[in-house]
Amino acid sequence: MMRFFITGCILLVALTLPGQYVSTVTKPDTTIKIIEDTSMASVKYALQIKTADLQKHLTILASDSLEGRETGTPGNDMAAEYIANHFKALGLQATGEEGGYFQRVVFNRTGWAHCSITVNDNTYKHLWDFLAFPTMNDHMPDVKTDNVVFLGYGIDDPAYSDYKNRDVRGKVVMINKGEPMKRDSTYWISGTKQSTEWSKNIWKKLGVARENGVKMVFIIENDLKSFLDKNRRFLVSPSLRLGSGEGDRSIASHAYISPGIAKDIIGSHDKKIKRWRKKNVKRAKTRDISMDTRLAMRMDKSIELITGKNVLGYIEGTDKKDELVVVSAHFDHLGKRGKDIFNGADDNGSGTSAVLEIAESLALARKDGKGPRRSVLCLLVTGEEKGLLGSEYYSENPVFPLEATVADVNVDMIGRVDKKHAGDPHYIYVIGSDRLSSELHAINERANQDFAQLTLDYTYNSEEDPNRYYYRSDHYNFARKGIPSIFYFSGVHEDYHRPGDTVDKIMFGKMEKVARLIFHTTWELANRSDRIVVDRDVQKP
Repeated sequence: MMRFFITGCILLVALTLPGQYVSTVTKPDTTIKIIEDTSMASVKYALQIKTADLQKHLTILASDSLEGRETGTPGNDMAAEYIANHFKALGLQATGEEGGYFQRVVFNRTGWAHCSITVNDNTYKHLWDFLAFPTMNDHMPDVKTDNVVFLGYGIDDPAYSDYKNRDVRGKVVMINKGEPMKRDSTYWISGTKQSTEWSKNIWKKLGVARENGVKMVFIIENDLKSFLDKNRRFLVSPSLRLGSGEGDRSIASHAYISPGIAKDIIGSHDKKIKRWRKKNVKRAKTRDISMDTRLAMRMDKSIELITGKNVLGYIEGTDKKDELVVVSAHFDHLGKRGKDIFNGADDNGSGTSAVLEIAESLALARKDGKGPRRSVLCLLVTGEEKGLLGSEYYSENPVFPLEATVADVNVDMIGRVDKKHAGDPHYIYVIGSDRLSSELHAINERANQDFAQLTLDYTYNSEEDPNRYYYRSDHYNFARKGIPSIFYFSGVHEDYHRPGDTVDKIMFGKMEKVARLIFHTTWELANRSDRIVVDRDVQKP
């Protein structure tokens, strides 16, 4: 790297190692060594992030005494207190409520006190024969009907409509997922082999149902077991949501039902539906089929209001202190189920511990008069496992203006390896770095080249990635607001969301190296002359 300095009338060039320089000015009988620049300071303070300290934090955060840190539990509060006490010991400015380090977040814990479906005297079990998300359904009276309407795909589009000239207000309807296709395997709506939003977004169908006054929608899920497995993280305990616990009133109440329940509802109308399918393929003709079926559904919610805490550690900047870099991680996990404790050492005790060490290095730099130029907020959020709720709350109720927030640097699981990288811990998945800002991506690449030399794996950054990790960690609540965000992640492993995610399996050497890379990237974001550009559009799930 080459740096230029002008002192008096003499221009000197110093060639040095990446991230460093030493410049000398020659005067009569004198050689003066100029002090180190911010890149050298970056190296000095990154080296303060050490394996022993990471292990100390993580051993406490993932201990049995915290019982898995589930949001709304005493263990989660204990973790928040530990983080706040660390920030206080570092002398960080308290910018939370009541002169402290906390931002209070009100949640509702919502579950089913009772949820069942009875069809023609056959009773079906929730989470076995059907699935209804309590947070996605209004608190409503019991559903009782002698008639269910089969409404095809539940689509209302200029190219194809199941609602045209049909009155379904106050009725119970049953629909298929997906959308109609022709015999040549092209879709009626798009006219190509590419499906539309009607296939990809079930909320679009449920919104139309709500607009048309439908009382209840049953969605036929052909592989209910697989669907339940994919949604396991939302089903292991009552769901948390922000606010007082009302369901989403923009969509119709609904449940995903097995083919067995659908067959029971259809009963003797099976031939009618087969004829509908045959005609539908030929000319996209829609038809509602009214089925005389005795059906009752009981949906009783249990709602409990609880308070959680985000924890804020603020390092005030110098000449650019009105601009802010956020370094985030979630400290909650899944808690305790019976005798099993889900310690969450990797998820996300590892990311939390890294942010605590980054905060300490930044605090040391500021104490030594070395910056950072921009302010840095170390934001430890709760409620991630419940749907990114703590970060959502912060993004909707920011303590510092979002327009002044330069970037979010997010850390979620950096202490293990996945199957793809078994035996080689010197890698990290990088997600989102180029989604909004090409400069953020370049800064991280350069920091890795100069200081870490890790393998940066961008597999999960692809828009085609079926895991959709870009939308599944706390950085996305900043990205959706147009704030450039980068997410560091080492991938899932056999103990992901299981009791086996314990401290003894953590690779602390890997954690140290990744945490130092994150520090270098954060340091550059906080100290560079110009704020990074936003040159890409916001992407929605």
